[in-house]
Amino acid sequence: MTTSSAFTAVSARRTFARPTPPFEPVSNTEPVVAPGASPTGAEKSKRDWPLSVRQYVQRAFAIENAVPGISRQEMESKLKLIISDAADNNTLNALDWETMPLPQQMIQRERAIVVQTSAETPRANDLSSLSLHETNGSSNGTLSKKRKSSDLVLVQADQDSQPPWRNTNSRNVFEERISYPDKRPRYDTPGKGTSKSHNALDKRRHRFEDEQSGFLTGQPLVVNITTSDTDQGPVVGRCQDLEKRYFRLTSAPNPDTVRPLPVLEKTLEHLKRKWKKENNYSYICDQFKSLRQDLTVQHIKIEFTVNVYEIHARIALEKGDLGEYNQCQTQLRALYPYNLGGHPTEFKAYRILYFIHTCNRTDMNDVLADLTTAEKREPAIKHALDARSALALGNYHRFFQLYLETPNMGAYLMDMFVARERLAALSNMCKSYKPAVKLRFITEELGFESDEESARFLCDYGAQTFLEEREDGVCLLTGKVGNTLEVAKDAAFKRVDIKGQM
Repeated sequence: MTTSSAFTAVSARRTFARPTPPFEPVSNTEPVVAPGASPTGAEKSKRDWPLSVRQYVQRAFAIENAVPGISRQEMESKLKLIISDAADNNTLNALDWETMPLPQQMIQRERAIVVQTSAETPRANDLSSLSLHETNGSSNGTLSKKRKSSDLVLVQADQDSQPPWRNTNSRNVFEERISYPDKRPRYDTPGKGTSKSHNALDKRRHRFEDEQSGFLTGQPLVVNITTSDTDQGPVVGRCQDLEKRYFRLTSAPNPDTVRPLPVLEKTLEHLKRKWKKENNYSYICDQFKSLRQDLTVQHIKIEFTVNVYEIHARIALEKGDLGEYNQCQTQLRALYPYNLGGHPTEFKAYRILYFIHTCNRTDMNDVLADLTTAEKREPAIKHALDARSALALGNYHRFFQLYLETPNMGAYLMDMFVARERLAALSNMCKSYKPAVKLRFITEELGFESDEESARFLCDYGAQTFLEEREDGVCLLTGKVGNTLEVAKDAAFKRVDIKGQM
């Protein structure tokens, strides 16, 4: 009596390689058993397959004949079907196995036929499958030559009427048991038994129908382009008025309201005289914006254009209007590469000081990278670079010396951020000089014109209670005022946008 083991012995796996699949290619010594054949007796144990069949099986499993996208299981099923059909029909020796297509080639061909059939089916039934949205709805039954915008909305509404989870397989009926206490309208679900492939084919059919409805009429698509939509080129002005209010354009400019170049040149001289005489910034800014607009619509880019933007930028700096200054600076940056004249080094220095004010390190790095060696030696640009370096190193003594020596109109820009730098310097003084420091020392170090001005500055930021009058002069109690000045400094270093607004 033999005893059977309660387990099946399996050899241990010694490598990380993929284990051998259960189905192996048929070799020359192992027969192929067709599942459709029904041999009896000795045929079940061993069957002598023709050599051409065995070679055909070997070619089917060869690596060089593999087709991407066709799995081994699909190929095996197809191979068994081919051999079993030949065995049932007794045509194993009659077939030419050398020229017969391989199983993977047959599968690939069948798939291509299915795809081609599904793509051509809507085209064959265009006239019968057109929906109500693709007809013009008239009594004569003729097709609409173009789709209306309302039709597009209806089609999109039909496509969007179902949520994404209902476009998939609807065999999951869990959603059917959910109650809707808010009584909202529920969407129609597709019938049971539908699949993703079926829904995809429906979408493909509708897409082809939409495409076909456009060209079934045989009429070309006509787009009406009016003369107002085309580019007529620059406008040539005919207006002779020296003064004209600024209005934002909402349509094509009218030549009767645009001044030509000779009139604009007279207008600039007129505005310069009026600015020196009246100093009315609101009026001058409006007139300069109108002047710039007339230059833009006529595409005038000459030395006169640069001169207009530079004068407007200087006036805006003088009045502290960073919004208009920034617009002029942007246009000048685009005009200077054309070598039309002007003062590019002066305004590059202003640009560096402007980025110090806005704390824009990214654009500051771009400006520094674009500077040439010759430009860095220009007095205005060298002064701006020294000011930037002094602030980066925390050398407030050097910075305020440069503040008192600013060339051109750079002082107007530095006035916009000198207060916060004074607060930062005072905060450092309170940490270095204790218990007190003379007010005269603060006046000299921070670039104030007098002790009265420096005392007023301290009072504006809540340090008036920390000023003490002594025999040798007024002193600031640095040991006590440090927290007050630190809070004021943090508030002053908020981010500033491109228009200079906090």
